[in-house]
Amino acid sequence: LPAAMAAPTPVSALVHSSTLVTAGVYLLIRFNMMLVDMIFLKFLLLLSGLTMFMAGISANYEFDLKKIIALSTLSQLGLMMSILSMGMPDLAFFHLLTHAMFKALLFMCAGVVIHMMSDIQDIRYMGGISFYIPLTSLCLNISNLALCGIPFLAGFYSKDLILEMVSMSNLNLMIFFLYYFSTGLTMFYTIRLLFYLMVNDYNLMVVYNLYEEDYVMLKSMFMLLFMSLIVGSFLSWMIFNYPYMIYLPINMKMMVIYVMLMGLFSGYLISNMKIYSINKFLM
Repeated sequence: LPAAMAAPTPVSALVHSSTLVTAGVYLLIRFNMMLVDMIFLKFLLLLSGLTMFMAGISANYEFDLKKIIALSTLSQLGLMMSILSMGMPDLAFFHLLTHAMFKALLFMCAGVVIHMMSDIQDIRYMGGISFYIPLTSLCLNISNLALCGIPFLAGFYSKDLILEMVSMSNLNLMIFFLYYFSTGLTMFYTIRLLFYLMVNDYNLMVVYNLYEEDYVMLKSMFMLLFMSLIVGSFLSWMIFNYPYMIYLPINMKMMVIYVMLMGLFSGYLISNMKIYSINKFLM
């Protein structure tokens, strides 16, 4: 998946939209009745948890914009597969649908940014994006926050529900740790991306292709923005035939929020260290 992202954009769009991302998860959702109580699901739980962990770690060390988004998709795929292997295919399908909304928005924003940068994908060359394309940056930030699972955006409804079902299940501590640590890492690379794109100085190393907003793209991007705000709440009413009512202690209930705040704080600290964000040109 990250190797397909370094390819030209049509290749990565085809690979990312159809083959690698949704087909395997959807096939396992359809066939989950055959797979129930198999030893295969235990292996699948372990492998998908480790996939989440690996993708979250390696997105923090990556400098290619599309590759970061691809690794975050891989992390969410690990989340879907692991909740599927715990025997909750409706939650996996719910997360598949909500994730499709904000990740499509995220890829469209990244495409606009890369096109504006005259086809440079390295995030170290970007900076001060929000000064030039504010509406695209708005869409990018809101879809990133929905990916993190900020409360009452689309990603919160599916991701928080999945993590609370994990908290209720009687699995071992390693699976629990992998889930929550991967959620924290999601917040981590999102804050890192936000610092590189929005907060940094205008890097003169590349002459920006300073267009206005791409208003043709913004029409569909605003539709996706609206969807990634409301689709979590909407689908959680629509597709579950009974509501998931989860009673947990207050600290366990707030654990997702705690992990997100820890990831936000550590991402802010790391981005504040100004290691890579020095403007090389002005030096």
